Amino acid sequence: MKENASHIVWWDRQNRKDEIMNIRIYNARILTMEENREIFEGEIQVRGNKIAYVGPTADAKNAVGEDAKVEGKVWDREIDANGNLIMPGFKNAHTHSGMTFLRSYADDLPLLDWLNQQVFPMEAKLSPEDIYHLSKLAIMEYLTSGMTANFDMYLTPDTVAQASIDCGFRTVMCGGFNDFSQSLEELEEWYLKYKVKKYVLEYNAQDSLVSFELGFHAEYTTSRENLEKLAALSHKYQAPLYTHSSESKAEVEGCIKRYGKTPTAILDELGIFDNGGACYHCVHMTDEDLDILKKRNIYVVSNPGSNTKLASGIARIEDMLDRGIHVALGTDGPASNNCLDMFREMFLVTGLAKLRANDASALDANKVLRMATVEGAHAMGLDNADVLAEGKFADLIMIDLHQPNMQPINNIAKNLVYSGSKQNVKMTMVNGKVLYEDGKFYIGVPAEDVYKKANEIMSGFTK
Repeated sequence: MKENASHIVWWDRQNRKDEIMNIRIYNARILTMEENREIFEGEIQVRGNKIAYVGPTADAKNAVGEDAKVEGKVWDREIDANGNLIMPGFKNAHTHSGMTFLRSYADDLPLLDWLNQQVFPMEAKLSPEDIYHLSKLAIMEYLTSGMTANFDMYLTPDTVAQASIDCGFRTVMCGGFNDFSQSLEELEEWYLKYKVKKYVLEYNAQDSLVSFELGFHAEYTTSRENLEKLAALSHKYQAPLYTHSSESKAEVEGCIKRYGKTPTAILDELGIFDNGGACYHCVHMTDEDLDILKKRNIYVVSNPGSNTKLASGIARIEDMLDRGIHVALGTDGPASNNCLDMFREMFLVTGLAKLRANDASALDANKVLRMATVEGAHAMGLDNADVLAEGKFADLIMIDLHQPNMQPINNIAKNLVYSGSKQNVKMTMVNGKVLYEDGKFYIGVPAEDVYKKANEIMSGFTK
């Protein structure tokens, strides 16, 4: 890789908030994820946090403009991709980042026992500062897996947001309101602070990295009265709502016992889905449930790793796609998965679909790759970070094709889904800044400091 200054100086400059960096990535294979556009050889030019050009080198010009020259040079950095693949970063559309402290702590238990007897009591010990540090650990793992954004539901959105901003990572936060934690007043306050434009000008004008969507934990942790209030809040702002739904058979049976209806049906009856949104997991869904999701334009965020580990079941992904329901992918939290790895999620979602259908042709790898990128971005409201195109956010990754699991290059997309792994993520760029490259993190804090803090937090809880 060719640079205009020493590595240390370059990293220092890219981390100045008022600094606009110009980066050229050339000699690359490029997968834009745009409809009907094949992989091609060319380059990408980045100005600040946006893509200024993506296309063949023969057609490339200095897209950043003459006024962008630095010390007589156009580029702050030129990166020779050496024939590797540049593509949009993966979008992790369902996470609980702060749960990193529970990784491998309460495993091999049924879902509701795991949640009620282990997770909730431990989470009650967390402070907002704890969640700040634990979220940084999750962000580091997202970067190693080529993720450039996550959709996070956790207890203290303010500290989650600060962790993302301090690391330079893109996070959409989701309310986790229920009968036991958070309040409707807090939910609305966070929505106004991080989402509604008149508040964004005050709180968020200098940073496009964080946003917020209205959400609640689940039907089974939220009373009918509070569900009705949530629907009213959604109607007030004409805003979508996001929630866990139909993750386990016991959850669905409990809802039917309470209301005589499935979670999907009762939530629709109460107006929860009137403005769209998404449901996480969606493992135990009836035909009628799927019809409701399609009618209301509700995204499904599937979590095959978590669903497998907790023995929740296999979601009806093929049936969803056949109905025209949009499906994205998420890892869920590091206590239930436990690995925050989009490559594993991609392989599992297609592998499980094939097993369910008893059909090796089920859920083609190209559909899966779209679920992990474009569909995830749209589910999260990140339409400006879905594909590689001029004017979109420079959220991209470099995949190392010079690895044995990527050879021979018969079909790059299928290689990514069926044989790809974290070892192939050579670089992760978010908002025009390289945050991870060749095994090193550039997030403003040494990796070992993050690890040490996470272990200190957990050891303090278990003494």
